[in-house]
Amino acid sequence: MGEMNTAELLVKCLENEGVEYIFGLPGEENLHILEALKDSSIQFITTRHEQGAAFMADVYGRLTGKAGVCLSTLGPGATNLMTGVADANLDGAALVAITGQVGTDRMHIESHQYLDLVAMFAPVTKWNKQIVRPSITPEVTRKAFKLAQSEKPGAVHIDLPENIAAMPVDGQPLKRDDQEKTYASYRSLNAAAMAISKAKNPLILVGNGTIRAHASEALTEFATTLNIPVANTFMGKGAVPYTHPLSLWTVGLQQRDVITCAFEQSDLVIAVGYDLIEYSPKKWNPEGTTPIIHIGMTPAEIDSSYIPLVEVVGDISDSLMDILKRADRQGKSTSVAAGVRTKLVTEYDHYAHDEGFPIKPQKIIYDLRQVMGPEDIVISDVGAHKMWMARHYHCDTPNTCLISNGFAAMGIAIPGAIAAKLVAPDKKVVAVTGDGGFMMNCQELETALRAGTPFVTLIFNDNGYGLIEWKQINQFGKSSFIKFTNPDFVKFAESMGLKGYRVESADDLVPTLKTALEQGVPAVIDCPVDYQENIRFSQKSGDLSCQVWE
Repeated sequence: MGEMNTAELLVKCLENEGVEYIFGLPGEENLHILEALKDSSIQFITTRHEQGAAFMADVYGRLTGKAGVCLSTLGPGATNLMTGVADANLDGAALVAITGQVGTDRMHIESHQYLDLVAMFAPVTKWNKQIVRPSITPEVTRKAFKLAQSEKPGAVHIDLPENIAAMPVDGQPLKRDDQEKTYASYRSLNAAAMAISKAKNPLILVGNGTIRAHASEALTEFATTLNIPVANTFMGKGAVPYTHPLSLWTVGLQQRDVITCAFEQSDLVIAVGYDLIEYSPKKWNPEGTTPIIHIGMTPAEIDSSYIPLVEVVGDISDSLMDILKRADRQGKSTSVAAGVRTKLVTEYDHYAHDEGFPIKPQKIIYDLRQVMGPEDIVISDVGAHKMWMARHYHCDTPNTCLISNGFAAMGIAIPGAIAAKLVAPDKKVVAVTGDGGFMMNCQELETALRAGTPFVTLIFNDNGYGLIEWKQINQFGKSSFIKFTNPDFVKFAESMGLKGYRVESADDLVPTLKTALEQGVPAVIDCPVDYQENIRFSQKSGDLSCQVWE
């Protein structure tokens, strides 16, 4: 390819990996990379904070299965990047983080802005490496992407010292290898089918691994044919359509809920693409006595409440279809699940015409669901609204409601919505956030405007950290240190060249959402929320009786 410098070879390797975007900030120590990108097919999107850049790469990776790429300089730029990198790693989103670094001639002494970034990123990545010689760049890059995108996906980190970046090198990208499917053993398939055939009240628990494996169609056929109800984790939304009569919607609240009854009555939980980080098995199997079948791409994690009878390890779709051929559940009923679903649907519909103001979170989400199409995308931030989004925003298809529930980092929604709009420009995209999460990365709305990614940010406004208040009241009967004041969000949006709206009655929300989604620029909706519903829900869950099917 002729002589080039290491930074130019790195960019060639990134192009070879199919990278479309790099999200990041310019800095002194990544100047050579930025210069190499000027003539590249890769689009560099300049963000306003490195955390926003990492969140964009995180959500890009989660939506596409391809590694999102983010770039920072050394020192404070790299430390800013870490939260989003950790989020991708724990949420199972493929991400490659690239940091600039001081020259190797400065690493042995106390030096301006120098930190050992390889050591720093090690706990929040699957693998990381510093490029210490120009010639190893193709190997480091290929390994980074292979590991980031392999099951379970996650984050990797490449550190490039500035003197190495400038050195001349001859080389070319390595060929990308296609990974072959893995198949479960006949023994495990037969054992799983036998256990499923014998069970009286089996229940499927589906996690994000099913979505990553594109196994939703196979799962729906499996559940329908064998007449087994399905509950999804926060990150497994849409794996089975929420309208399906066997769908019990979402499990994962940190307290008892109607869906808890289905787990308490189950004599076999079939965990499909389930990762323990999504919802601890100690919450749904506290005694560790419920029999479990683990179906996934990787072996089960070790946990005293998650000891499977059978581990079916291999391609999830093939495993489900192979078990389906072997299992027989003719004549088996799902009366418990039917009762649970009826209770859930009745409660959901109860808020359709609620006129209270400030608006109850259930009503806000009900209205949002009416406005969004089955293929449209919402990105939920973290806070009290996340609990309600998980419980009440239901999905027809995978990757249409993204919730971070591994690392669960506040501030992900707005940067994530930018990535979602880049991936799916023809879909409506809404970032759902609390006022706390909004203020953590609201600067990226300027990035959204500049990048041409119009979406709506819907703020649940309660002038406080609502989730912490909820937990404080549950635990101590009172709250402390959670209240704050907010700017005028409408004026804030308008000052950036965006559209701003304020909801002033329950009837306002649907028309405001529709209007905001039609704008050619990003829009912000300030919606006051009545979080007294948090405490009411806790009181109801404490009094919950599992006779809902009678």
